[in-house]
Amino acid sequence: MELQPAYLLHRQAWRETSALADILTLRDGRIRAVARGVMRPGSRTRHRLQPFTPLHLTWQGEGELKTLRVIESQGPGAMLAGEGLICGLYANELMTRLLPLSLPVDTLFAFYAALLEALPFPERRSGALRRFEITLLEALDSEPVFLDEQDRPLEREGRYLYNPSLKRFYPASPDGPAFDARALGWLARGDWDSPGLAGTARVLTRQALAPLLGSRALRSRELMNELMRRRRTGVH
Repeated sequence: MELQPAYLLHRQAWRETSALADILTLRDGRIRAVARGVMRPGSRTRHRLQPFTPLHLTWQGEGELKTLRVIESQGPGAMLAGEGLICGLYANELMTRLLPLSLPVDTLFAFYAALLEALPFPERRSGALRRFEITLLEALDSEPVFLDEQDRPLEREGRYLYNPSLKRFYPASPDGPAFDARALGWLARGDWDSPGLAGTARVLTRQALAPLLGSRALRSRELMNELMRRRRTGVH
């Protein structure tokens, strides 16, 4: 089998010396595989199979659970800490929970690689994360459609709420929370990384992802909330 670019999304101990890994690959999307012996003391591949590190892999197996054969590092991993690290964990958690096995997602792979390059830089972090989220939603056929529930264009001066089940918008009451149609128009043109649209984009992608995630909380979101709480209270 030809070596394939990949990233580790999540791993957990499996039996005595192995690990069960969720992996994002360039051509085969998310795969689940056993890395045999990787947890053994002195294993040469243990330090390679790390999150946020570009890898080249081969595997074997016809069923849903593969067996990794070759694990090669293709350079240093992203240097992430604090909020940047939690954002990386969030991206990995989204893909582990939402991507079906073996769904080709080469565009998402590219945006994930770009996200890892951006996360160490606070000024680039939000835009890259929104681009990643909307690309994931597109891969899952769950991205917002910037029309109303009757498939009509949004009124330029209107205010709207989002209906995730229809992937469309409906008019909001005059005094309640709502999306401004002009901001939605910019997002419809692909302006997901504009600083002026950061709040609108974050709320919209969260609402679009919510029904896919269900009621089980994201561990990475809990970590971010804890980090923000510590910053507010001055606890280190």
